[in-house]
Amino acid sequence: MRPRSAVWLALGWVGFALLPWFAGSGTQPTLAPPSPGPAGSALIDGLTNGRWWLLPAALPLILALVATALPRLHARQPAILLASGAFGLAWTAAQGFAIGLNGWAWGWLGALFGPLPLGQGGFGAGAALTALSFLFLMTNGFAGLGFMKGDRFTAGAIGLVLAAIAAFVFLPVGYVLSGAGDTGTGAFSAAALWSRLAAPDIWRLSCLTEAKACGVVWNSVFLAVMTGIATTLLGLAFALVAVRTGFRAKKLLRVLTVLPIITPPFVISLAVILLFGRNGTVTLVLADWFGIPVSRWIYGLPGVLLTQTLAFTPISFLVMIGVVQGIGPSLEEAAQTLRASRWVTFRTVTWPLMRPGVANAFLISFIESLADFGNPLILGGNFEVLSTKIYFAVVGAQNDPGRAAALGIILLCMCLGAFWVQRQWLGKKSYATVGGKGDNGIPSQLPRGIKIAAYATALPWAAFTFVLYGLILFGGFTENWGRNNSLTLRHYLAAFDLSWGPGGLIWSGRAWGSLFTTIEVAALSAPLTAAVGLLTAYLLVRQRFKGQGAFEFLTMLSFAIPGTVIGISYILAFNQPPIELTGTVTILIVCFVFRNMPVSIRAGVAAMSQIDRSLDECSLTLGAGSVQTIRRVILPLLRPAIVASLVYSFVRAITSISAVIFLVSPKYELATAYIVGRVEQGDFGLAIAYSSALIVLMSVVIALIQLLVGERRIGRRTATPVTLQEKPV
Repeated sequence: MRPRSAVWLALGWVGFALLPWFAGSGTQPTLAPPSPGPAGSALIDGLTNGRWWLLPAALPLILALVATALPRLHARQPAILLASGAFGLAWTAAQGFAIGLNGWAWGWLGALFGPLPLGQGGFGAGAALTALSFLFLMTNGFAGLGFMKGDRFTAGAIGLVLAAIAAFVFLPVGYVLSGAGDTGTGAFSAAALWSRLAAPDIWRLSCLTEAKACGVVWNSVFLAVMTGIATTLLGLAFALVAVRTGFRAKKLLRVLTVLPIITPPFVISLAVILLFGRNGTVTLVLADWFGIPVSRWIYGLPGVLLTQTLAFTPISFLVMIGVVQGIGPSLEEAAQTLRASRWVTFRTVTWPLMRPGVANAFLISFIESLADFGNPLILGGNFEVLSTKIYFAVVGAQNDPGRAAALGIILLCMCLGAFWVQRQWLGKKSYATVGGKGDNGIPSQLPRGIKIAAYATALPWAAFTFVLYGLILFGGFTENWGRNNSLTLRHYLAAFDLSWGPGGLIWSGRAWGSLFTTIEVAALSAPLTAAVGLLTAYLLVRQRFKGQGAFEFLTMLSFAIPGTVIGISYILAFNQPPIELTGTVTILIVCFVFRNMPVSIRAGVAAMSQIDRSLDECSLTLGAGSVQTIRRVILPLLRPAIVASLVYSFVRAITSISAVIFLVSPKYELATAYIVGRVEQGDFGLAIAYSSALIVLMSVVIALIQLLVGERRIGRRTATPVTLQEKPV
């Protein structure tokens, strides 16, 4: 334990004594006395500038130094490390929240201890490094006391994930939800909370007996269930066709499957309106050819369900394809050896082994549907859902943050309910199919009925997607899509024009700045999202510890809250000490990492559930540590989940709008904010042209991710059209 603890202790002293404690002071070590403002290291600032509250952080560092100086395997060393790390972390957080820019952050502290002569700014490099040092000293102490069987890596990983979730999920969401019982004066009232939670328009069920709209909760639940079922079935059908059939155009099918996930906001809804709206192409054709009356049927539940199914099916497919690929052929061969038919084999062997993928795909789509507000905003009509109610409560004429917070609590409860149902359905059965034994059999042929159903579901949907995106790409080359379809390049030139000047190449197009910022943010956030998500999945599937269920639910918390609420919560939480991020590129990266992390977690959980624990145990028995086991055994078997995590997180960082619409700044404008601005000004041509360029860019990036990560190699033969063709009965 001592060498690793000594490293973290040394880093803690560097952060405390050398690096600037506050943000905005640079990142270089300095020994010069600070100015009266928030500058300098904690040690120098506390001694020379009157910020005495920074000095107690030296005490746990001294205690940890004493612990590392004790003889190896000393009985008290872990306890001292645990105590010093816990005290240091608690003190750093407490003084950071208690003291703001102008002194005490809460009036009662000033009344208790008297006024402070000066305040402090947000944490900088020194504070971050010191807090990280305290965290890992504490987890090393836990491991030394036997927690997680003494595995320092696992203990540290759990501590790091919990600390990150507490800082960047629980803290900002807590800021918003704490206002659910606000009376308007800053005081909490249980009566105000109950009146908002039990409002009649939220729970109304008169639609069952009268011609009135249902309450917004029942609308949201019904839409989410229908979307979850539709996207899960479509994702499963696409995965079965791609893995278990001899379909020859599999690569094209996979491209069409993931196209909707790489579409910027509002484009799918706009395309659906131009196809099925009152003056849409399909609507007018049906009216002219078949005499079907023109109507506004697309506005309401049908339109929102259609667009959400289009938008979220790729997520289900990315989860399901790795699960279908991981099913061991030997289990199916054993069933067939015992004279089971194809249908019995599929029903009793194949389908049960796909349950983790089905459950996780449904859960993700269910929560995505609840949190989506862009599609209901455009196509909802009189069909209200919770996300739009929350949005208008925050930014509309109501201006009622308390109501928005109460609706957010209801959303959280619905997420928790879906999460509990998923866990009950999966149970505690084992779904491991990837073990250490050779398993190079050929996947079993699908029953004829299942195969026909998969083709009948996937191929028409793929054709519809192809037509829809053909129209979207075509719209970027028209003067005014739907009204004046004459061809032009002016939208692309306005967005991405290049010219030569005295100094060389000039990026004169209006969209270049937002495009470069978007690529930078996506490239930084995607690997972080995948790393944090897959590490969390490893802890959930491979480790057992107290509070694991609560830990798993906390990881889904940011996914259950609508993006608009997440954006507002980040502004409230990170616009003041101790964590000041508003207006920086860091807040965009952090928002994307923790907003998209749940999908990486669910993809990792679904894939890791298929990997037999015996592989980990063999590696550990042969002397490999946890890090080496993860790197050489688990990660190569998780390549489908890695691809899904990287693709989803990169694409969502480019296409998300709801969470970041409040976080962008003139210096850091994202592509989606620029597109929404064009849509609001009626410049649909430029918005569609920009969206088309993003679709091409993301398609190239997805291909590169697939190439770099590669395919999972588990010693199984590839099924060919000959081996999977139907044999005569």
